[in-house]
Amino acid sequence: MKLLVLCEGKLRERHFREAQDAYLARLVHYAPVELREVERLRERDLPERSRVVALDQRGRESTSRELAAWLGKQLASSARGLCFVIGGADGIDAAVLARADEKLALSRLTLPHRLARVLLLEQLYRAMTILKGEPYHR
Repeated sequence: MKLLVLCEGKLRERHFREAQDAYLARLVHYAPVELREVERLRERDLPERSRVVALDQRGRESTSRELAAWLGKQLASSARGLCFVIGGADGIDAAVLARADEKLALSRLTLPHRLARVLLLEQLYRAMTILKGEPYHR
């Protein structure tokens, strides 16, 4: 199953880009992954057959192990892709939120979208290592 991280806006700060790229490089060893940046995120940007997960502070919170278990079920139960959506500074468009199959919160805190991007990639990597029984998550 392919993982797509669909983000509104571009990362301009070098330190965020480097962290993003480091986790993307790690993730490709576990699953095909693509990060796509769009200027203004619209419903038409969402892949038709993918399960869409919108990052939203009102979404479901989970521990890293719970996220890993959920991701494992998604990987095992569907050939559809999995698309994670990260909005910009003003959040996610209402039509995109309405199209989401579920909403996931990284935290109840309001996070800058560029930091949320890095946190999501790290947690996806962590989830993959948990599923594989690797020692990254101690």
